[in-house]
Amino acid sequence: MTEAEPSPTRLRQGIGAGLLFAFILGDVLGAGVYALTGELAADAGGLMWVPIVIAMGMALLTAGSYAELVTKYPRAGGSAIFAQRAFGRPVVSFLVGYCMLCAGIVSVAGLAIAFSGDYLATFHVIPVPVAAPIFLLLLALLNLRGIRESVTSNLVMTIIEVSGLVLVIVLVGLALGAGRGDVARVLEPPPGPGAGFAVLGAALLAFYSFVGFETSANVAEEVRDVSRVYPRALFGALIVAGVVYVLIALASAAMLPAQDLAGSSGPLLDVVNATGFSVPNWLFSAIALIAVANGALLTSIMSSRLTYGMADEGLLPTVFARLLPGRRTPWVAILATTALSALLAAVGTLELLAETVVLFLLFVFISTNLAVLLLRRDEPGHTHFRVPSVVPVLALISCLILLVQQSWQVWALGGGLIILGLVLHGVHRRFSDAND
Repeated sequence: MTEAEPSPTRLRQGIGAGLLFAFILGDVLGAGVYALTGELAADAGGLMWVPIVIAMGMALLTAGSYAELVTKYPRAGGSAIFAQRAFGRPVVSFLVGYCMLCAGIVSVAGLAIAFSGDYLATFHVIPVPVAAPIFLLLLALLNLRGIRESVTSNLVMTIIEVSGLVLVIVLVGLALGAGRGDVARVLEPPPGPGAGFAVLGAALLAFYSFVGFETSANVAEEVRDVSRVYPRALFGALIVAGVVYVLIALASAAMLPAQDLAGSSGPLLDVVNATGFSVPNWLFSAIALIAVANGALLTSIMSSRLTYGMADEGLLPTVFARLLPGRRTPWVAILATTALSALLAAVGTLELLAETVVLFLLFVFISTNLAVLLLRRDEPGHTHFRVPSVVPVLALISCLILLVQQSWQVWALGGGLIILGLVLHGVHRRFSDAND
């Protein structure tokens, strides 16, 4: 090992710059953009693109902290490993990793519900209790094959879902050129008093559309030349996603009044129909299904790698660190996280699961931004990215602002899961101490 290189890893380093960029971009874009436009229109009117810009800035702040810590400590386990180094308390490290793990498992469960709903019904109606477990099983099988196979599949799915968004932008551009639509609507504020606060409040919703970049921290151990590749891929993917979101928001506002978008469950399909060009309903349903599957695949990869990393660090039972011979994939972790997602998909609702994901991730982001400041003087002996100290400070402020907006129902579910995690951690520690 040279001074400019991180220490060796047991995992296969099969991810290059292009695959990592696609991994992050595909996870950030995901399924949200196909449904988010209507909600933003309801809150911000024609100015729906403004909260997207604000949310992108907030996401980039926390991304700066991830870029420094991932290149400094490129190990599977991500935020949990950062917390262990920064705070030096096993219970804190466990809670951070557990929050990240819960966010991933809950998110995959919600995406399984979304996959099994109206988009799938365009082709064939299958009950959610049947479709969701089958969907999750297929994801697990792909995950078991290996990281390169998984992110290569992600590359194909990302191209498809981005192509759908590009199609929307191109068709709106052609329609505007033909005199259809009204560009002036992109400057129309929401109706009623307090329009400015409504637009700022919509940034909280828009922030959810950027969630997903943090999952890449858990595959850092499998990235080649991580110190050079990771920051470029991370910031590049977030900026590209933000530009796509802004263009979609501008196109949507120009083609349809905000009140029409706000009442739509398929806003982008309505936008395409408003252009006057004929696009089959099944085509957008297929693209949406691919987007959902892509997000679920990437999040399931994160969940299994995080479970593996926590087990490898002694925060979870060592059985979760077992690797599949030949493939070198964490098979026990993959099967366990898939089973838990299937259980939540059977008993939960999409709305509650999505809101709970945000709550868990805000705790993770707060920990990560604090870790950057606490670990400033720790040098690992290899070249890594460094962010200005003001960035994690601003990121902490943005996370606290978002945290106080959560509903009591989300706090109740999140709190219950955290208490369960503390109980599990205490039991594991007791058995570990008894065996020493």
